[in-house]
Amino acid sequence: MSKNTPDFFDKLLKRVEVGDSQVGRSLARFLRYHPINEFEPFFESIGLKPSEYSSFLPQNFMFLIDDKLLLENYHVLCNYGVARNRIGKIYREARVVFGYDYGVLVSKLRSFEDLGLKQSLVAKIIASSPRLLIGNVDRDFVEVLEKLRKAGIDYDWLEEHINVDDTYDWKCMLELMRVLSKLVLSEGQLRQIFTLHPDILLECSGRVTFCLFGFLLKFGCTLSNVQTVFLEFPEIPVMKFANNLFRCYDFFVEINMDTQDIGKIMCSYPTVLGSCQPKKVKSLLSSLNCGQKQLCRMVKDDPPVLKKWVLGLKVNPLQKQKRVVKVKILKTEFLSSIGFVKDSEEMEKALKKFRGKVVELQQRFDCLVKFGLSREDVVDMIKATPQILNQSIDVIEAKVDFFVKELGYPVSDLVTYPKLLSYTIERVKLRLLMYKWLKGKMAVRANLTLSTLLSYSEEKFVKIYVNAHPRGHEYWKRLKKEFIMTDVE
Repeated sequence: MSKNTPDFFDKLLKRVEVGDSQVGRSLARFLRYHPINEFEPFFESIGLKPSEYSSFLPQNFMFLIDDKLLLENYHVLCNYGVARNRIGKIYREARVVFGYDYGVLVSKLRSFEDLGLKQSLVAKIIASSPRLLIGNVDRDFVEVLEKLRKAGIDYDWLEEHINVDDTYDWKCMLELMRVLSKLVLSEGQLRQIFTLHPDILLECSGRVTFCLFGFLLKFGCTLSNVQTVFLEFPEIPVMKFANNLFRCYDFFVEINMDTQDIGKIMCSYPTVLGSCQPKKVKSLLSSLNCGQKQLCRMVKDDPPVLKKWVLGLKVNPLQKQKRVVKVKILKTEFLSSIGFVKDSEEMEKALKKFRGKVVELQQRFDCLVKFGLSREDVVDMIKATPQILNQSIDVIEAKVDFFVKELGYPVSDLVTYPKLLSYTIERVKLRLLMYKWLKGKMAVRANLTLSTLLSYSEEKFVKIYVNAHPRGHEYWKRLKKEFIMTDVE
């Protein structure tokens, strides 16, 4: 014990004023008249600081031998393999354990082994999560073990990656595993994710991953987008990935990027953003020798360019907007190839609206053609509403599938009103389903155009159409509630 109580003995020696040759005799004489509280060095030896154990000092006795259950349970933990300096955490967080009667603690430790855990792993688990020793075996803890086993992850993985310096919330970890399962991740995919990136589950008991999850959904990422993020997670800690994502968001805000554009980039390039930590805006503007607007435009045109501007990399000044000119040339060539007239107003309008790489624009164009539209029809749609090509293929497919398969409209109606693809699925779904219900109740005309139904603000739509039927508002609220619940699921 004396080897692990430097603070206690330093304080004790300061009270004994003697020469070096008389230390032993003087110390013995001092202790004869000033008996020490043995609990002070004991608590320090098990890893507690004076500020932590002062409130634990017993009022009725000073000698350890007087608290037989404390010593008994202390020896049980030591003999089981729990490091002495880790026992203090157990005392601090689960003090009741040291009042257990003879044999109780041993029985609890065996109950963990009955779950298939090795003694060395049990020692690490209770050192990190002392509250598991209170009451019956924690159900959340058992379910986490079961889910790991079903995913094909043996308990050696847990022993390798669990950190005794951390405290784990098994209920939070269980909830994260359930959420990841709802992303339609198979048990094999869960095994792959946890094996390659154990901190996705273990860092702060999964709370960092929950923050990351919520952050992505906040910007409009679909569950499919989020699933891809975890399946393609880069070789960096989840905490660093999340911090990089947050820093990129701050970077976008600082260069005055529109919220809508931020959302599009977040949804389309989450892995890129989470993998790089960009330089500070002020420093980057100086290195590139450009203005804030130009920097913002460069990021919107080609978000992966951020990888060239991370901390630690040298950034050279731009050469007379060479990059911007090159991007514009490539987009002009793309528009010309699909039928736009060079230097026409329609081409200039499209160039101003387009975001992303040319190869992505081409893929999105082909996606629309795949649904049965002619190239000429798609070109007409782009001329009328260029921004429809700024959406990812997943989003375009989801909107067209809903419009055609769920609502039963012919795909040719998109040519008449291409702006429909610019609205959110929520807006289109709510209004068209509401209109369908109103038609069934003979409350509105049966030949209203899509532009009429979708272009109005929500307030005006409710006033003109929803309120056209006595039960319209009730049905509208039900639709909105169902949409929210479906989106969460």
